[in-house]
Amino acid sequence: MPALPAWADEDTPVFVISVAAQIAGMHAQTLRSYDRIGLVSPGRASGGGRRYSVRDIAVLREVQRLSQEDGVNLAGIKRIIELEREVGALTDRLQEVTEELARWRAAAEQAAKNAADPSRLPARRTQSVVVWQPGPRARE
Repeated sequence: MPALPAWADEDTPVFVISVAAQIAGMHAQTLRSYDRIGLVSPGRASGGGRRYSVRDIAVLREVQRLSQEDGVNLAGIKRIIELEREVGALTDRLQEVTEELARWRAAAEQAAKNAADPSRLPARRTQSVVVWQPGPRARE
């Protein structure tokens, strides 16, 4: 795999179709057909040419492996890829919710500690504005 520029990560579309095909061990026409059926959706350059990322090339290799070694047809491969993406998204969301739950638990524990020790309660602050108007003066 060629080295990526310093500004690129694994999702940055940098490889033209001929280079991506060579790296993946496929013909460029195969990559075009995979794009048409939605197996791999590369980025596009300003002129409309396909640009593949490292992640796209990994998916292409997985498609090739599933097809050749496991005998899975392209419709099955497409479904497998969709399900793997969904699992990844759900795993990310679960991580977010778990972290949020941990923050809420820590806040609840801190609140329980503060409730047990009234001297630790924070001062109540308000942004209220009170308008004072003088009343009638008392006569002496």
